[in-house]
Amino acid sequence: MSSTMQPPAAGNLDLRPGHPPVLWVNPGPDPVGWAAYHRNDVRQIVARHGSVLIRGLGVRDHAQTAAVMGRLAAVGLLAEREAFAARTALGNGLYSATPWPSTQQMCLHNELSYLPDPPAFMFFACLTPPAAGGATPVGDASAVLQALPPALVARLDHEGWMLVRNYNDEIGASWAEAFGTNDRGAVEHYCRSQGIEFTWNGDGLSTRQRRRAVVRHPVDGRPCWFNQVAFLNEWTLDPDVREYLVESYGPDGLPFTTRFGNGEPIGEDVVNLINNAYAAHTVREPWQAGDVLVVDNIRTAHGRDPYEGDREVVVGMADAIRLDGGAGPAVPGPRR
Repeated sequence: MSSTMQPPAAGNLDLRPGHPPVLWVNPGPDPVGWAAYHRNDVRQIVARHGSVLIRGLGVRDHAQTAAVMGRLAAVGLLAEREAFAARTALGNGLYSATPWPSTQQMCLHNELSYLPDPPAFMFFACLTPPAAGGATPVGDASAVLQALPPALVARLDHEGWMLVRNYNDEIGASWAEAFGTNDRGAVEHYCRSQGIEFTWNGDGLSTRQRRRAVVRHPVDGRPCWFNQVAFLNEWTLDPDVREYLVESYGPDGLPFTTRFGNGEPIGEDVVNLINNAYAAHTVREPWQAGDVLVVDNIRTAHGRDPYEGDREVVVGMADAIRLDGGAGPAVPGPRR
């Protein structure tokens, strides 16, 4: 059964099981002005529910969408750092969605959870809805945490998780794209400042960084499953893609994978278990043109469903925040 509530002067909030909250609005000809005026209303809804899809806002182009997202953010949109796949920068902090095959599910994850200061909020806007599928599902990170085996949670809470990357010019973002510079000295300085172990391999770069897998929400203190342990693990890849990459680069040369905090591999069984927990706590709403989805990136994971037809969903990130001391368990010093 559908239920509604009336946020102060913002619109009608539709709460239905299996769907994120949908806020129906009528901004008139000025969606940017609406976003500026109702910023606190929207953020209160997100604080209560973890996400909200604003329907009726009617954003139409990149400039207008970036302006709306910027008004909903506290201090404007963030530049992306350490991307695992190169997005297209669309101006004013707006980016294309992560390149991902349209036929494959993108499992749930918290954006840039391998940074010491990840974005607190994610914004998604649909400019062209797909013919079928293609929703941006969201999931409650606290519920996922409670659904996982206590022993697994305890291990990852104690050890953290490790992201291993091998940058090259063939698969994913190159190191120059990921770090925003082709200056090796600048990359080394950044890695040291962020607690990232690095090794140069000719023209390539290998990195390891250990981060927390469980954090407390900075507002209400709730424990959240906050990581990309499953999403960036080799076993989440399409089997044919994984086989090709292993044959091409070897098991230790994959463009990216994740491990336990002590460096031990994370098996397929663990990845499946995590993804099943996500699936059990996922809600979704089909995109309509002009929709804007606001997500609390700490307590709410997001993904992407397979789709048919053209689809343009653009992304903004906002309000970087340092969590639980940030970098998680220490990693060894940098190597050359």
